[in-house]
Amino acid sequence: MNCCIYLCWMFHLMDFNKAPLSKSLLLVPSAISILLTLLFQHYQKFFAYNLQAIKEDFQIWRLVCGRVICLDLKDTFCSSLLIYNFRIFERRYGSRKFSSFLLGAWTLSALFDLLLVEAAQYVFGITINSLPSGFLGPVFALFVPFYCSIPRVQVTQVLGYFSITNKTLVYILGLQLLTSGSYIWILALSGLISGICYNSSILKVHRILCVPSWVAKIFSWTLEPIFSSAEPTNEIRVGMGATVDIQRQQRMELLDRQIMMSQVAQMRRQRQQQGGMINWNRLFPPLRHRHNENYQDHHPSDQDTPPPTEVSEEQVARLMEMGFSRGDALEALRASNNDLNVATNFLLQH
Repeated sequence: MNCCIYLCWMFHLMDFNKAPLSKSLLLVPSAISILLTLLFQHYQKFFAYNLQAIKEDFQIWRLVCGRVICLDLKDTFCSSLLIYNFRIFERRYGSRKFSSFLLGAWTLSALFDLLLVEAAQYVFGITINSLPSGFLGPVFALFVPFYCSIPRVQVTQVLGYFSITNKTLVYILGLQLLTSGSYIWILALSGLISGICYNSSILKVHRILCVPSWVAKIFSWTLEPIFSSAEPTNEIRVGMGATVDIQRQQRMELLDRQIMMSQVAQMRRQRQQQGGMINWNRLFPPLRHRHNENYQDHHPSDQDTPPPTEVSEEQVARLMEMGFSRGDALEALRASNNDLNVATNFLLQH
């Protein structure tokens, strides 16, 4: 019961702006899992990931029911937190591409589940009749783009040797989920393999296993209004860090974002009146050249200004795939010192 109360409190605090699919994947399966655990235990058998029934009795529907709803509240809690952290991919690439990745990872991981079970029986003589249920394969698959595309930023150090980064908590949650069951390593391995196959475009699976545009439009008209979240106000809740240093850094980052947003709003108003593109170089250099304590006293001269940064066409293409114009993509990458993550996050927020 305490776990259910904590889940409800966690959902209330979460921010799902521009991530309706992530919100639906978190709320709906978690609500069904809680109901099955508390009120409808006799229906849990229909959501068991029973491989024997799938192979011998051809109960294909168990692939859907058994690979969507978690029957263990600990797995529900960990997978919900991971989906919340991975919502950045929906914000970055859009709901259609994000849903296509989840569809491809879900389909491929189902195939790899069966292959790994047969391989374990053939090599080690282990007979596995059932696996942990839930949306675990795609969750583990999301670790592949998370590892490849999200930059690693050190937050602090423990005992002066162990670095704590912005990705440490997500990896700890993944390890907790990996050790929650006896055969969950099969789901983790199949999810990682499917994520690598889809992310690397092996055999062009990203073109075969994708959500058609007409399906995406139907869901955007019907379900997106239900699960859409309002844009957060200026008084954004600051997350509680593990130490005072982390909290101070979070507040500094929040202040930077608020300053950038106010500057961009002012520049957009000027552009509407005068025409032309936003002068990105007036926004980013103060942040790039900022030093923590003497920022107000430090003003880089024209002689110290570095030469223009060469922009990678691949990064420009990735930004244009998200819907941004080439001009804004070029200026954002130059102004952010060719940092794709900074440029993307800034463009998404404005």
